[in-house]
Amino acid sequence: MPTVDDRRRTDMTATAQVDDSFAQRRDEIRDRYLLPEGSRPESSARGLHHTAIVSSDVERTVKFYQELLEFPLVELIENRDYPGSSHFFFDIGNGNLLAFFDFPGLGVGPYREVLGGLHHIAISMELSRWEHLREKLTAAGVELAEHSEVSLYFQGPDGERLELIADPLGEMYGSMIL
Repeated sequence: MPTVDDRRRTDMTATAQVDDSFAQRRDEIRDRYLLPEGSRPESSARGLHHTAIVSSDVERTVKFYQELLEFPLVELIENRDYPGSSHFFFDIGNGNLLAFFDFPGLGVGPYREVLGGLHHIAISMELSRWEHLREKLTAAGVELAEHSEVSLYFQGPDGERLELIADPLGEMYGSMIL
């Protein structure tokens, strides 16, 4: 009969084999599709206009994003696709917007991570602003996970995952990727 240690070793070996196959597949994809910097075509897009998230409470969302995170509310209108619903936008800098909808009476459930769904939104900011907001979030009792001395991960009012990152746009953990 296998011992707990035997089962643990088997599980670790299976995990290592899976990790190796994922790493091998990632390397194959990178080798096939990641073109050298000088030979990449120009993007057909000019930027991210907005990302839209579902809100369960318009006022709570406005307080969180405008008052706590200091992203100015720049528009609040009726959603053209769902009468009675609001569509509202926050300025997150560089001509980019973070948008929300509420769907009163629709009965949408809580945030869930699903295939094709939102994992997190990473918003770049100057280090001094990042440090300022880290203090504000901590003082407000928001649970933070800090990584690599430049990233703060936390949840918004409806469970949406957010990241404030002190890396400049086009840079990832000290390396230019654009």
